[in-house]
Amino acid sequence: MKAAYFEKHGGIEVIKIGELPDPNAGNGEIVIDIHASSVNGADWKVREGAYREVPYFPYILGRDFSGTVCEVGAGVKDFSLGEEVFGVCDVGQEGTYCEKIAMKADLCAHKPSAQSHVNIAALALIGLTAVISIEDTLDLKAKEKILIQGGAGGVAGFGIQLAKHIGAYVVSTTSAANVDYVGSLGADEVIDYNEQDFRDVISNCDAVFDTVGGEVAKGAFDVLKTGGRAAFIASGAKGLDAPSSDFTSLRPNVYRDRPHLERVLKLIELGAVTPPAIKLFSLDEVVEAQALSQSRHFRGKLVFNMR
Repeated sequence: MKAAYFEKHGGIEVIKIGELPDPNAGNGEIVIDIHASSVNGADWKVREGAYREVPYFPYILGRDFSGTVCEVGAGVKDFSLGEEVFGVCDVGQEGTYCEKIAMKADLCAHKPSAQSHVNIAALALIGLTAVISIEDTLDLKAKEKILIQGGAGGVAGFGIQLAKHIGAYVVSTTSAANVDYVGSLGADEVIDYNEQDFRDVISNCDAVFDTVGGEVAKGAFDVLKTGGRAAFIASGAKGLDAPSSDFTSLRPNVYRDRPHLERVLKLIELGAVTPPAIKLFSLDEVVEAQALSQSRHFRGKLVFNMR
């Protein structure tokens, strides 16, 4: 199979494109012919070794996909050959920058016929992350006020739509070029972070969902009301420490399972969320896709159209 991979940690220059052996389905697994896979912010960090040294080389990046079942392993009852499915790799697993992948069947779900492979690949991991962060971790309620940082990004964009579906009042931050886009997702207020410091504009938030990290994340506690809570997905494995007992700091446990994928599907079916802005790449353009992802200067999702 054709794959994009690396044989040592490093910059974009370590990425190679070539042929690697096709995977086989083990017990409880299915093999999928990948039609589309998405680029996530974690991918370039894995390539650079920011989290840990990967367990083997050559190593294929990528965490979510959509495609068709081409092999069914022993014990799998939920899927048949030729069915369209999508899924998210297990925690600590990558491998979707390629034409085929062997996956635990429990981490896959049936793709709705009304959505393209590209759309579903774009929504899989960002949707799962947003659902776990906003519904499960922050337990956001109707009429609460939430700040969602980095509104033009994939997770934050899904989060804005989900928060509005719940009935919350949503404030988000972005650059001037994306103010209208973030507003179109449903944000009640959009702050251009180049023109205004969000800490000077808003206050008394019930919740903050930070997808940016760094110094921006630290400002979350400045806009929370007493008793407020903040969830961080870009500030390391433990998130941030709250400055006092007046606030709750949370690091969502973004585990993978079929029920959360099906929750994402339900939100799509309800019309509560729509696919983000998508920029398509071929697998041969993996270097360009990784460079754009690392720059963070894009909106929505970057997706490989594999077939």
